[in-house]
Amino acid sequence: MKIQAIIERTVEAINQLPQDKAEEISDFVDFVRKRYEENRLTEEIEKMVAESASFEFLNDEEELYAVTDLKVVDN
Repeated sequence: MKIQAIIERTVEAINQLPQDKAEEISDFVDFVRKRYEENRLTEEIEKMVAESASFEFLNDEEELYAVTDLKVVDN
């Protein structure tokens, strides 16, 4: 179903409801939109961090500790 058809069907259904129920739907839409925007923002931040070279200097660091330095080793 195309977005325009979904919108038209939804508007038609909302028009048949009492005002308090239409307000509930509006609140729900606001909630879904906010959650979608937050997820997009999180994904964009994750992408930016993954593509960043900020921590590449750590690849050149020598290992300071080895397994032999551990006092207790889980098997």
